[in-house]
Amino acid sequence: MTGWIAIALGDVTGIGPEVTLKALAAESADDTHYLLLGDFDLLQSLQQRLGLSLDLRRYSSASESGRFFVHNPFAEPLAFDLPSGSATAARAAIAYLTDGAQRCLRLEADALVTAPVNKEAIMRSGQPFIGQTEFLSQLAGIPRPVMMLLGQDERGRWLRVALATTHLPLKLVAAQLTAEHVQLAIERAAQACRDLGLSHQRVAVCGLNPHAGEGGEFGDEEIKMIRPVVEAANARGFDVIGPLPADTLFYYAYRGDYDAVVAMYHDQGLAPLKMVAFEKGINWTLGLPFIRTSPDHGTAYDIAGKGKADPSSMRAAIQLAKQLARARS
Repeated sequence: MTGWIAIALGDVTGIGPEVTLKALAAESADDTHYLLLGDFDLLQSLQQRLGLSLDLRRYSSASESGRFFVHNPFAEPLAFDLPSGSATAARAAIAYLTDGAQRCLRLEADALVTAPVNKEAIMRSGQPFIGQTEFLSQLAGIPRPVMMLLGQDERGRWLRVALATTHLPLKLVAAQLTAEHVQLAIERAAQACRDLGLSHQRVAVCGLNPHAGEGGEFGDEEIKMIRPVVEAANARGFDVIGPLPADTLFYYAYRGDYDAVVAMYHDQGLAPLKMVAFEKGINWTLGLPFIRTSPDHGTAYDIAGKGKADPSSMRAAIQLAKQLARARS
């Protein structure tokens, strides 16, 4: 038995509650306990409209019988007809996220899965916010977590990408990218491969510039910073290569030559990942004191409430959380 998986339902005016219920319906044969952090009445109404029959119960203690529980840490009841990007929904999303992280820190939950939120809506509601990864790292007191995105295609071929920087404007990447960022991403990527039970931890590192700088012609970050970090990691026993041109590196990683890739910035790593596994991509935050995964998609306001949302990415995030929790226990 895995134990308890907490699921923060995110922005309820998006597809988070829908994909969560659909994913749990598909996972209903296992013996895991799930704690959904959100509004009970809203979830009951939604699952009736979706034609699902999960035995949702209001949570009071971990000793109760049942498997699917709901706890609402947000003080206000939520209307069923909140507009997309509602400030109330944004504040509720932060309450769900905070409660889930705190339960993991208190060891009341074995992992946290987070449904999508809308950054603009949260900031408009008065909460400073960069992203869920940064929010959770601040709450947990971890200054530099690493975001890994991973997923497999229809033939079971995996791509795993750790990011040296996350949500930065492109014009700031070169100035804010440091040797420490690259080193930490390499270390976390290798550890992630071990946590996944892979037989190898072969890590390939992207260059920052086109053609990995072309010997300094297109930039010298590879020569001055990235290559020394890679060489130092090799000297410490890591199986790592680079910096390599990103435009070819992902081809070799995709065919299985490497177990994980370290990308220098957000879109360098996420564009190929989403090409390979758009519907099943998972966001895994490395370096937190607890397991945190999430689906790799947004709130999708345009299809919210229509019953059309694909739960594949949420289901993959839940499955990974359970896999990692079993390995830790």
